[in-house]
Amino acid sequence: MVNIAIVIGAGSSIGGSLINELARDESVDRIVAVGRTAYPEHAEHSDKVSYLRSDYSEESISAVCTELEPGKGSITRLIICNGILHTDEISPEKRLEDISASSMREILNVNTVIPLLWLAKLAPLLKSKSTCRVAILSARVGSIEDNRTGGWYSYRASKAALNMLIKTAAIELRRRAPNVKLIAFHPGTTDTRLSKPFQRSVPEGKLFTPEFVAKALLGLLRTLEPDTEQEFFDWDGQPVPW
Repeated sequence: MVNIAIVIGAGSSIGGSLINELARDESVDRIVAVGRTAYPEHAEHSDKVSYLRSDYSEESISAVCTELEPGKGSITRLIICNGILHTDEISPEKRLEDISASSMREILNVNTVIPLLWLAKLAPLLKSKSTCRVAILSARVGSIEDNRTGGWYSYRASKAALNMLIKTAAIELRRRAPNVKLIAFHPGTTDTRLSKPFQRSVPEGKLFTPEFVAKALLGLLRTLEPDTEQEFFDWDGQPVPW
């Protein structure tokens, strides 16, 4: 059986690093990279990698999933990397007065709705005799229990909502697809465009490269079995409170 790994959000720095690490993994036969551009900017070229383009609309997500026919192999790893913190027009809110309905909708759509749509559309393809490990990139700031500084309303809310959806889906998949292990993953502060404006306050040694995060996540996934209860981990493999 062909072992397939899927990386959604392949155009991101972490997505590209995941593709590179998976391409070196002899247990992975094929990698499907999904993103907006022709080929992931940060990914090295490999014969293992096939690329599918998506604009992340619901119609596009459905079309991509239709192309992933289950008869061509077994999906053993699925990683969803979509996420947004800021744009040229959107910044994390420091005060209640900074909240904008349109900005909040955009953040929630990218961070919460799109990852769940991917999971929902791909779920029927994950059932098999092989263990399938699924990770969705979340963030510690989405932890309600761990919120000690406030601010960043839309981003926190979008990740908290995503965490609830992951937890809920994990409960359902235990019944419907007992071979699947689904987790939320906090990569830490990674040296990417997402974190660039906020890196000054990062403690020394806590700004990670995308390569480090990719290795940490794939290493963590290798250790997880479907019957383990914990579903929210950080880059160090430590549980994060919901």
